[in-house]
Amino acid sequence: MNSNHFPLLALLAFISTSPRVFPAQTLPASDQRAGAVKDLNTPRTFPKIESRTEWEARAKEIRENTLVSCGLWPLPEKTPLDAHVFGKVERDGYSIEKVYFQTYPGFYLAGNLYRPLAKGDGPFPAILNPHGHWANGRMADTAEGSIAARCINFARQGMIAFSYDMVGYNDTGFPDWPPGEEFYKRHRRFATNQVNLLWNISLMGLQTWNSIRALDFLESLAGADKSRLACTGASGGGTQTFILGAVDDRLAAQAPIVMVSHSMQGGCSCENAPGLRVDYSNMEIAAVPAPRPQIFVAATGDWTKMTLTVEGPAVAGIYTLLNAEDRLRFVRFDFNHNYNQTSREAVYQWFGKWLLKLRDASSLQEAAYTKEPDAELRVWPDGKLPVGALPEKEFIQSLIQRDRAQLDALRPRDPESLERFRRVMEPAWRHTLQIHFPAGNLLVEAGDVSKVGNYTVSHLAIGRAGKGDRLPVLMISPKRDVLRNLVVLAHSEGKSAWLDQGGAPAGLAKKILDRGSSVVLFDAFRTGGLASGDSAAGRKRFDLFFTAYNRTDLQERVQDCVTMCAFAQMHTKGRRIALCGTGRAGLWALLAAPAADVVAADCDSLDLSNDEALLNEDLFAPGLRKMGAFAGAAALATPHPLLLHNTGRNFATGLLRDAYAAGRAEKMFREEQTQLSDDKLAEWLAK
Repeated sequence: MNSNHFPLLALLAFISTSPRVFPAQTLPASDQRAGAVKDLNTPRTFPKIESRTEWEARAKEIRENTLVSCGLWPLPEKTPLDAHVFGKVERDGYSIEKVYFQTYPGFYLAGNLYRPLAKGDGPFPAILNPHGHWANGRMADTAEGSIAARCINFARQGMIAFSYDMVGYNDTGFPDWPPGEEFYKRHRRFATNQVNLLWNISLMGLQTWNSIRALDFLESLAGADKSRLACTGASGGGTQTFILGAVDDRLAAQAPIVMVSHSMQGGCSCENAPGLRVDYSNMEIAAVPAPRPQIFVAATGDWTKMTLTVEGPAVAGIYTLLNAEDRLRFVRFDFNHNYNQTSREAVYQWFGKWLLKLRDASSLQEAAYTKEPDAELRVWPDGKLPVGALPEKEFIQSLIQRDRAQLDALRPRDPESLERFRRVMEPAWRHTLQIHFPAGNLLVEAGDVSKVGNYTVSHLAIGRAGKGDRLPVLMISPKRDVLRNLVVLAHSEGKSAWLDQGGAPAGLAKKILDRGSSVVLFDAFRTGGLASGDSAAGRKRFDLFFTAYNRTDLQERVQDCVTMCAFAQMHTKGRRIALCGTGRAGLWALLAAPAADVVAADCDSLDLSNDEALLNEDLFAPGLRKMGAFAGAAALATPHPLLLHNTGRNFATGLLRDAYAAGRAEKMFREEQTQLSDDKLAEWLAK
């Protein structure tokens, strides 16, 4: 293996979710991936974590994955909030004000600010209160859940509370959305165009950013203590709470209510960003803030009913590893799905202990309260947003323009900026494509070895421990191997495309072998021997409830290329690992380029001047545009030899030219508009 490639592979090995050897495990009898579609109700287990170091590495991965999933990697620029706080009303022990500010230029988030009265000048703890999917949003005030009740009581106890809208509820939305529509229907309207998925623009991403900016707003308040910020919400608000806690370490405490579950992960699109739970569950995401103080409140009448025996102890294991057992509490009450008075009082007491620093917080009980009329809490009761509010389509276009600008700003121009590009885009590549480098958990099942002419053919099956994959593989060696390259060949029709009718190597495979290099042929996901019409059922690539939990066909095939490169490394004996793909498989090879030492890719004359091609079933992966598409992945392979051919007229390669120039490796990059012959490819690979 080329030593220049070692740093990236070492990193991938370090972060692999299963870096240990599994001698007792065997491959499944057949590839399981196509038939095993997961959804929000698929039961999850918490992985066994052996050490603090292992958890800290995994928590970092979860944090990065969450940000990538939400379209927030790298984090957007924090533009001025231009906050407006007005309409102050004073009540017994607290005041209420109306608030709005811009989380993005042209998008306004609205809510109500509750502050303590007659408690001095502070500084006070400050608590975010996302409301969840109550029908009336932040105005909800029922026995099952009242946002006003907890905000008023927090303020009376000496804490600032800010309740803010989810998108589409009450005052927060877009000026072109139909007035009078049910809040939940409006809520689900945002970013439903399929192209948005290519940029990881989603309802969950917008709401997560709104929560981050709402925390910025709390920090900006003169009376707020920046070291004592917190968040609590129930149901969808519980999801917002633990997601915020996973990506923003400013929270000193948090209380996700009736939402941390092993058996139900969230039923709204605002809780299901692409890629979020392919490998992780709400339990793990909620554990990321450890050792910061946290309380789970569960109910016997919903999906959190097992908290005392499943979710709570699982997360407690992480707190124990971090020597912080006293900083996690989990309780369950005999109610249906709720954030009622009993549940609220458990949170008052927890926040009283950790935010107010009370020696005995058990005295914090809920006092009687009176909610203000809805019209008095509304920021824009007439429904008219500020003049600068952008319509939805224009707002989404502004996000795409922002992402393009981010990519342009990261474009490598010298060795230093190339290194910066790698630091940012390597996690983007890994999490967008849901890639794991199988260090130590690669399983190989040996089959027959036969002679075909002058070639030795080894039949193998290869997969990763616990992943359900089983790839049919042929490793073919020439009579005399010059031991320079080991070439992994990928084809959209599988390994048989490289063989003649008699099973002998043909075409490019034969030409590589005759030049003295061994080849590895394989059937990737749903190709060759793994192709099955039945397996497509349920694989709805544009459905968030599919992509949040499952890899798309493209993601699986790129992973298979990475897996085959890992296998090839086991047999290098000092040789370079070359990855070569033809037709559509050339595009897989480009996306897997960081896993190889040499890459030759047929670009299939793909037209990247618009997004239509990237919406096809075999080329779709959420976030692909945001990570720079094929060039964004392949640029991470700089300075290793890279050949692109059959690019056609509209396959963008400018980023690659810049990356190789920045790495002082211009001679290592070659591009050809036309398709190269097998002879030319074999000649280039043999260099």
